[in-house]
Amino acid sequence: MALSSQEANARGLVALRGGDAAGARRYFEQAVDADPGAGSLWRNLAHACRLLDDAAAERAALDGALAIDARDLSALVRLAQWFERAGEEREAMLRWSGVIQLGEQVAEPSPDFVRLLDHARAYCAAQQERLAVPVQQALGGRVAALDQTGRRRAGAFVDHALGQRRIYPNVCAGIHYPFLPADEFFDDVHFPWFAALAAQTDAIRGELEALIADPGDALIPYVRMEKGVSGSQWDGLNGNLDWGACFLWEYGRPNQPVLDRCPVTAAALAALPRSYIPGRAPSAFFSMLKPHTRIPPHTGVTNTRAIVHLPLIVPPGCGFRVGGETREWEPGRPFAFDDTIEHEAWNDSDDLRAVLIFDVWNPHMSLEEQAIVADYCAMIDKLT
Repeated sequence: MALSSQEANARGLVALRGGDAAGARRYFEQAVDADPGAGSLWRNLAHACRLLDDAAAERAALDGALAIDARDLSALVRLAQWFERAGEEREAMLRWSGVIQLGEQVAEPSPDFVRLLDHARAYCAAQQERLAVPVQQALGGRVAALDQTGRRRAGAFVDHALGQRRIYPNVCAGIHYPFLPADEFFDDVHFPWFAALAAQTDAIRGELEALIADPGDALIPYVRMEKGVSGSQWDGLNGNLDWGACFLWEYGRPNQPVLDRCPVTAAALAALPRSYIPGRAPSAFFSMLKPHTRIPPHTGVTNTRAIVHLPLIVPPGCGFRVGGETREWEPGRPFAFDDTIEHEAWNDSDDLRAVLIFDVWNPHMSLEEQAIVADYCAMIDKLT
């Protein structure tokens, strides 16, 4: 009389505890034959085959379990270990990567599972490092020969594929416009007026230095949280001038006293294709970061805009990161970025850092799309 799957499995477990791996295998094979849709039976069979050093049978049993449930974490772990023992590094890395992805979803992992995940991460990191050298040697020159757009995208692709770079998504606190490229920095080709703006750097810096010498009421803290609001990453900057700002425009409203003191800067901004949305845009300000001050990682309001920096006063030891790319400000060289991708800034020097910051439309939007967003904002603001 044939045994049921439960009976055969129970006898197989007894055989395992008694050190009879061959007998256990026979019983587990009967159990699988009786109920081939039970992944646990396949895993038990794989374990018995492992004890018997039958690598091919162990692999077949693990494939049987994963054919039932491709997310069977226990089977995935054993298959990753199988490929690692076999020296098949690429396949082992792929399986360990799957284990990491599933394992990070486990709410309360046991200490043993935490150690296993640490091993998986270390193994994948070692393999990626081993692959990085020949890949970068083979592709580095070709990537460097591309134009700015291709160079940044291909470079990010290679680094991400090798596990050396994270890709950051848009995180919009306000308006999110669908399907725009989630690029960290916008390429210079989108802003043909950069050269004209850069040419006025010295004059703009002169106006800023005059403001710094006698700011009056123009210099205010950039971070101004409502009373009673605390417990966030902004507490250290709230209400103080470690990160100070002199606004020329703020949420679509001109700050005429500052504009009057900075006629060159005002004219330079007026010549640019900025967005005009009452109560929202444009904004433009001189951003002052005191020595040994950091702006913590954060994201902005909407991906419909690009934020432009014109560096004016930049001592050594200052830096700026957007997503996975870090840049140093170069005085007189503007750049634009998407502030809905995580970014941060720091001034590790002993001197003040100052940048002109303003917003323009996201260059990937057409004039018609810009008008729709502006009209939407105007209607919503009127209705609410």
